[in-house]
Amino acid sequence: MTTSTDRGMWGSRFAFVLAAAGSAVGLGNIWGFPTQVGRGGGAAFVIVYLFCIVMICAPILVAEIVLGRRSRQSPVGAFKFLSPGTRWWWVGAVGVVTSVGIVAFYSVIGGWTIAYVWFAASGALGGGGEAAGDFFTRFTANGWQNVLCTFIFLGMAAAANAGGVRAGIERVTTALMPALLALLVLLAVRSLTLPGAAEGLAYYMRPDFSQAFNMTIVGAALGQAFFSLSLGNGAMLTYGSYLRRSDGIGRSVLMVVALDTSIALLAGLIIFPAGFSIVGFDPASSGPGLIFAVLPQLFATLAGGTLFGGAFFILLVMAALTSAISLLEVPVAHVVDRWGWSRPKAVGLVAGSAFLLSIPCALGNGAVESLSNLAPAAWGGNFLGVVATICNNFSLPITGMLMCIFVGYVWRVDRAVEELLADNAWFPNPKLWGLLVRYVSPLAIASILLGSIMAVL
Repeated sequence: MTTSTDRGMWGSRFAFVLAAAGSAVGLGNIWGFPTQVGRGGGAAFVIVYLFCIVMICAPILVAEIVLGRRSRQSPVGAFKFLSPGTRWWWVGAVGVVTSVGIVAFYSVIGGWTIAYVWFAASGALGGGGEAAGDFFTRFTANGWQNVLCTFIFLGMAAAANAGGVRAGIERVTTALMPALLALLVLLAVRSLTLPGAAEGLAYYMRPDFSQAFNMTIVGAALGQAFFSLSLGNGAMLTYGSYLRRSDGIGRSVLMVVALDTSIALLAGLIIFPAGFSIVGFDPASSGPGLIFAVLPQLFATLAGGTLFGGAFFILLVMAALTSAISLLEVPVAHVVDRWGWSRPKAVGLVAGSAFLLSIPCALGNGAVESLSNLAPAAWGGNFLGVVATICNNFSLPITGMLMCIFVGYVWRVDRAVEELLADNAWFPNPKLWGLLVRYVSPLAIASILLGSIMAVL
């Protein structure tokens, strides 16, 4: 096992927190969380989601960071270092491959956000009603435009990774994350001043406690919390490997979870007050339709709507880019650690591979018929949907569950706690964390996985 001098370290704990929060914060926070809130009936979902974040997903986040900092390796190397002579390195390998797959389809959606900054700001989306939805359908069916936008987005992420940990990733994320948070606050304030905002706010913040024990809502909240924190693909493990031993993990995790959750909650303060100002708004609208078809209808009705819409899609580009950077870093770190390649060379190989896989993802939204109707709806329908289903519904929960089992039973909790408390670091209730990571978290992930299997069969 070789380790290149290009590997790098974070300049400070604050830089790590912003980078890790940037990894967790993505398109899922901006439209995935509001969509699940809409499907889950509003505030009851929010309460269950917050419980899942604190009691189930935060312990897994700690486990990933501990594995990374202790081993100073990317996912494959971490398992080889901590459990030599075993086949547990396959868990890291699944994470590396999954990250390439996620980068491929995620870059297509990221390319849409870049295009929509111009479309929204220039007024190209037209009026309200069905015009915005028709525009989105025509745009995604234009193959060369989608491939070009995907290339631009992936190139931006690759440029940040090629710059290294401190000069590239750290510099970009420390600039983007505060800007993203500030823009979210401004958009939330604007949304709360719209006609109908009070009704949307009530829907978002007034819980129906009878729904809090609905297992469908509980499962959806757990899944959203799991994927929101970017768990299971090795991104947090890789970022943890760049963390100095003197930087305590406990406070870092608290700050990452607080930032990620705050941004998701802020997204709800934008979507629901703004959405309820649209006649006939359906809070359960999902996926690209919510962002690329429904919200442009809102922008068309506002004074200064082109400016508002442009700002919103700039926010989406920021959120998507910080996540793509972390996803790309997982296989890049593996190549640097395993073969000792220079970082630019590793980035070129990984980004090139991801781009080749992204081409059928970009062409599968109407440009190429065989890629647009590739599988049943339960499997995602088109090529992009199939890749997303395999990665999100299967690879991530399997890897996350196996990481819990590894930390809880193979490497053992006592060794993990020793790493958590190194240099007299602060960590709240290590015994409770051990119980959660050994029993609660893996069982909860297993339930998500079972639900995903039943959904596609």
